[in-house]
Order: sequence, then C-alpha cells, then structure tokens
Amino acid sequence: MSDRHRIASSRDTPLLTGEGRGEGFSSPRLGILVSHLREEEKLILAAAGELGVATQLIQDRTLALDLSDPAPPEVDVVLDRCVAHTRGGYALRVFEAWGVPTVNPSATVATCDDKVLMSLAFATAGVPALRTAVAFTVESALEVGERLGYPLIVKPVTGSWGRLLARANSPADLRAILEQKKALGGPQHGVFYLQEYVVKPGRDLRVFYVGGEVIAASYRNSAHWITNVARGAVSTTCPITDEIVAVTRLAARAVGAEIAGVDLVETPDGLKVIEINGGAEFKGLRGTTDVPIARVIVEHAISRAAVGR
Repeated sequence: MSDRHRIASSRDTPLLTGEGRGEGFSSPRLGILVSHLREEEKLILAAAGELGVATQLIQDRTLALDLSDPAPPEVDVVLDRCVAHTRGGYALRVFEAWGVPTVNPSATVATCDDKVLMSLAFATAGVPALRTAVAFTVESALEVGERLGYPLIVKPVTGSWGRLLARANSPADLRAILEQKKALGGPQHGVFYLQEYVVKPGRDLRVFYVGGEVIAASYRNSAHWITNVARGAVSTTCPITDEIVAVTRLAARAVGAEIAGVDLVETPDGLKVIEINGGAEFKGLRGTTDVPIARVIVEHAISRAAVGR
C-alpha cells in the first residue's frame, strides 16, 4: 500500500498487538475509530489486549480516503468510538463501501447523531418516548409550544453531554431562547427541536445495550433537571427490570443499534425514552456494576468481524 493510501501513519495510530499474536494468528483484527482517547477507549484497548485481540487506532483527523482508489484499513471490523460525528459518519460509510463491517453501522450512527431522525425512528417503531416536535420558524415553534405545554425543553439537533439545553417556562421564554439560537447562525440552529418536560424524581436512567442484551443500568442522580454525568450527576446502582429491558430493546432496534446507551425517564405512564447514544460513554456505569462493559463491547465487535477478509 502506498503512503498516500495509508489510513494513518504508524506514528499517529499504533498497531497494538494482542497477547499471543504470532505467525499464522487468525484472530480478528479490531479497528477503533476515535477522535481522541477517553477513559472508555483506554478500557476497550485494555480489554482487547486481555482477549488477545490485535487492535489498530484509526484517528479521524489523520484520515485521507481516496474514494476512487479504495484502500480499506487492514482490520476485520471497525468499532466506532468517534465523537466528531460528521467525520465519523463519513468514515464509517466509506469503510462499509470498501467491505469492512462497522459497529455501529453508519446508518445507525447517522440516526443517533440527529435527534430529529432519532425521534422519528422512535415514533415509527412505536417506542414509548417523550413527546417531541420539530419546527423551523419561531412562530411555528410557539404554536408547538401551545400543544406541548410549558415548561418544555429546547435541544440542539446534534450534540451531547447535556450542552445547549434550555427549559422554556413560558411562550416569552421560548421566543427568547429561539431568537438567541437564530442569532448564533448556521442551519442547525434554525431547526427547533422541542420536547415535553417531565418532572424527574431527582434522577433518570442510563442503560447500556450490547448485541441485543441489556448488560448494565444505573440511576443518574442530580438536583438539576439536566442529569448527565458530564454535568455532575452521580451514578448509582439500578436493578435491571423487565420493563427496562423491553423499552431499551425497542429503542435500540428502532435505530438498528448493536451497541448503545439508552437514556430513560420514569413517568406516571411508565418508562419513556429520552434519547439513544450510539457511541455512549460508560464511565459513570462502571462503579455501579460488576459487568466488564469494555470486554463485552470488544467481544461483540469481533463477533461481527469479516474473518479472512
């Protein structure tokens, strides 16, 4: 392979060799698409090493993909852990076109990274989710507000870690929030994603799903209405109930997810889905479960590998 076709230089993306890999070793090779190494990616690399799985980091910032001259990465499957959603989505689509399986698939990543598409998938599949609407002008959003009622939540179409969320307690609040979004510029700030507000019992749930199974769950506790761990929420043990399993599976299947973090909220009508994250962090879960989440992720990813490709 010529230098211009390399996925990345050895300096930037080292090949980490699993224990016991030697001449004729046939274990699947795991590529991990990353923007940077967070705690979760380090745990995944360590788990792969313990399993004897050879891994290659594929850093999104180093990619130069010649679409007219395919040069797929020398791996059997790519695990998406990229936080740069646009880069990651395009890279996964190219890898798939070049015959490399990806986990999650690019179509799933595209749906999870766009809250409008995600909510539409939930509605189409009959997933019990928070009532959501989308509008494109301030006036039409105010009409939506009258139907949803106040308070309501305004979220960016893309984004994570509880950033840029706002609670509108009245039409005046909503108008002010949306006018500010418009002033920020950019097409995404002109798409108004509005969601019903649910009074939480001081917590919500983060559920981790891998390969059709719910493997862990935690409560995320906070006095604030935003209960993301990234915003200071504290994770505690949550027993996995039949309802948690059923709702989580519905949500994951609606978007075609193989690996996901599903956020649920307790309501008088039962559990409802807030959203689903395809490349979810799990550091908050680690202290609430004995399940080796990183190891389960690696085992699932290599089960999807195109061995002998």
